[in-house]
Parts: sequence; structure tokens; C-alpha cells
Amino acid sequence: MAFHKRKNEIKYFDYKDFKTLQRYISPMGEIESRGKTGLREKQQKQLAQAIKKSRHLGLLPFVVK
Repeated sequence: MAFHKRKNEIKYFDYKDFKTLQRYISPMGEIESRGKTGLREKQQKQLAQAIKKSRHLGLLPFVVK
């Protein structure tokens, strides 16, 4: 049985920690995909919720098209 460690072992994303959240946002302001972040599905959903909440509070910019 092989054990593979994920590159990102984050248990919780805090919406107030915008410095950490900025690592998961592209230069265009879009949330990076699971393929680029290397997160599990549950973690990716938590990340998206934290980024969206942070955007509504004005800590992160919205996507500008």
C-alpha cells in the first residue's frame, strides 16, 4: 500500500487571512482550479467560500472583465 502526501495540507481557510487566499487567485482575479491548487474537493469548496466572503468584505478584489 502506497501513501501519497498532498502538497497542501491545509485544514481551514480563514476569510480574514487575505495574504494566504491571494496565493490561490490568478493574476486576472479568478480562483485557481483544483488541478493547479492540488487541494481536495472539500478543501477547494472551503477555499472558494472563504475567497467569496473576503471579496464581499472588501479584502480581495472581484473579478474584473
